[in-house]
Amino acid sequence: MVKDQGNKINLPAEDIPRSWYNILPDLPEPLPPPLDPATGKPANPAALERIFAKECVRQEVSTDSFIPIPSEVLEIYLTLGRPTPLFRAKRLERILGTPAEIYFKREDLSPVGSHKPNTAIAQAYYLSKEGVKKVTTETGAGQWGSALALAGSFFNLEIMVFMTRSSYNTKPYRKILMELFGAKVYSSPSDQTKIGREFLGLDKEHPGSLGIAISEALEIALSDEHRKYSLGSVLNHVLLHQTIIGLEAKKQMEMVDKQPDIIVGCIGGGSNFAGISYPFIHDKLKNKSETQFLAVEPKAVPSTTRGRYIYDFGDSGGMTPMLKMYTLGNRFPISPIHAAGLRYHGKAPSLSLLIKDKVVNSISYDQKEIMDAGVLFAKAEGIVPAPETNHAIKAVIDIALKAKEKGEKKTILFNFSGHGLLDLNAYQDMLNRTITDYEPTDELINKSLSQVPKVGN
Repeated sequence: MVKDQGNKINLPAEDIPRSWYNILPDLPEPLPPPLDPATGKPANPAALERIFAKECVRQEVSTDSFIPIPSEVLEIYLTLGRPTPLFRAKRLERILGTPAEIYFKREDLSPVGSHKPNTAIAQAYYLSKEGVKKVTTETGAGQWGSALALAGSFFNLEIMVFMTRSSYNTKPYRKILMELFGAKVYSSPSDQTKIGREFLGLDKEHPGSLGIAISEALEIALSDEHRKYSLGSVLNHVLLHQTIIGLEAKKQMEMVDKQPDIIVGCIGGGSNFAGISYPFIHDKLKNKSETQFLAVEPKAVPSTTRGRYIYDFGDSGGMTPMLKMYTLGNRFPISPIHAAGLRYHGKAPSLSLLIKDKVVNSISYDQKEIMDAGVLFAKAEGIVPAPETNHAIKAVIDIALKAKEKGEKKTILFNFSGHGLLDLNAYQDMLNRTITDYEPTDELINKSLSQVPKVGN
């Protein structure tokens, strides 16, 4: 085995994983099925084939532990820089004065600066194999929209993206990147859809949310029989595509004879956290490791730390089947925080189940403290993190400092899910000390949850 050469651990290209890991067969209890809101009964997976790629629907309910990665997808993975390197943050360790060892997986090195191409490439491939030519989607900060736009250019797909208004206005370079790859981008809520016009009627300056953008993308997809929809997080097929991250990381940690004591990631819908952690959770569920897992969310959108584990719609317009997940309510008014990729009212059903069963713990932070953590990391390691990634970094710093207090030698692994070079407006606000913290009241959360239909709960 090749040993650590300085701070960087490279996995040879020939060792790239050939399959994705599917956690469904290993969950501590069966995953509650999606429900048809009209009947309250399990939704027919075949009905989802009108929306998603047929192969993605098959993967959504598969009981196979491993799903082979098509050779065409593997080829593009390699072209885009997989396997990605694993780094040790030695300078950050020295600044913190901690005995902990901090490792991070560099998912920011993709052409769009995040982990999102891992599923965008797969979904675009499956859609193109079906003969689909037009695809709609949503995006928060723009990482997912950029990834699908790139994948669409590879497979000659016409991509239509609904981007949350707060990001559309503050992250113009993400819009330009999507358009560069050939996508059409609309500010959400928009005047292109009935649901968009409804929210604009309530507030013409509505900041939008991922839930609203999902509804708009679905409405357009369902209005055209030749168009389908692609999702960037939450559902099982999306999360399993991301597990190539953790599968690579397992091999890289073995190369330096290390086993993580704790694995950390930020959570919006849950895809990047699942990507790094699920292959390691497999060992935990099989009683082969004692690794702990920590998911980090914003205090402005505290789905797992203050929400409820119930059935809810995945979108604000109530167009999806109802999913059992931690949620704040599909109409929860989400504040326009810089970490727009985390502005989602719910969490992935599989991740929610793992949190409920205490396999995964969760914590929340506010904007100011996560941006301070990002600045410290940038100064230490020379890499500017995305605001979303800063949530994980803040938790890692806290864990490392606690290890220092206790004199414990911890091994920490986290997913560096994206860079912040197209999010410099957030850092400008941080440097100017104009960042505002948002934390919903109990009254607001309870009001939102009271509006969720009582189906299956």
